[in-house]
Amino acid sequence: MTAGGRLAALLDAGTFCVTGEVVPPRSADGAAVTALTRGLIGYIDAANVTDNPTASAHMSPLAGVRFVAAAGVEPTVQLTCRDRNRLAITSDLLGAWALGARNVLCLTGDPLGIGDHPDAVAVNDLSVADAVSLARRMRDEGTTLSGAEIAEPPRFLLGVADVPLADPYDPARLEVKLDAGADLVMTQIAYDVEALAAWADAMRPRGLFERAHVIVGVVPLRSVKAARFMDEHLPGVRVPAPITQALESAGDDASEVGLGLTIDVVQGIRGIEGVSGVHLMGMGHGDVVARVVEGAGLFPRPTGA
Repeated sequence: MTAGGRLAALLDAGTFCVTGEVVPPRSADGAAVTALTRGLIGYIDAANVTDNPTASAHMSPLAGVRFVAAAGVEPTVQLTCRDRNRLAITSDLLGAWALGARNVLCLTGDPLGIGDHPDAVAVNDLSVADAVSLARRMRDEGTTLSGAEIAEPPRFLLGVADVPLADPYDPARLEVKLDAGADLVMTQIAYDVEALAAWADAMRPRGLFERAHVIVGVVPLRSVKAARFMDEHLPGVRVPAPITQALESAGDDASEVGLGLTIDVVQGIRGIEGVSGVHLMGMGHGDVVARVVEGAGLFPRPTGA
């Protein structure tokens, strides 16, 4: 059975897609989710709804899905194996589809030690590949892992994460997820377009771009401090020295210079053969995402898919 969402249709049609991100708040009020989503309408094709990022407690991603869908954007629900056993993953997949999610990103989850509940117990009943296999089975065979039939199977586009600029990079880790049934790869943040193009060249003979759509992560650059933090502390993220130097030289104009640098990165990514889109993580700054989309010539987004 084929995936049933708008993002899947756009990717299959060869559209260079733009996705965004909504982080549910540490709150029982969904107004912030609604407001951020509304600011992204017309600029993105789908929005990732995060699942307890940085291993810190937030509103449930399924609740976030409900608010994002109601605001008018197709949700991609993130589900971590860290916090769920197979029973919970199964029920959340059913619930997320019912609430409007049409894509799922299966993740391991950030280490509990970095979050606000370091003494919590990680579940990890299923690996990411196992979770993808479960979601594929539900979609394509209409059954759960127990063999129980599903009356109305969810038809998710099945996504996984990858870190293409990790050093060292092991392609086998991604291929295990592809073998499990993933048909979308969303990457770690990438600013080094030359290194990313080299990764794509290495993966092309392995059939990556025939097996899955690849969307590359980008956080709009706003300050030299943020750029250095990502370069020094985020695994697999490289911020090339010319970018850091340009942000430092910009002084008070760093946010505007960063906007131009981000647009250049997005345009460079767009030129890499096989890459299907960019995932813009605005960190709550939807206006910056909109300006990047416009500046990169990716506005307006297609309608009617």
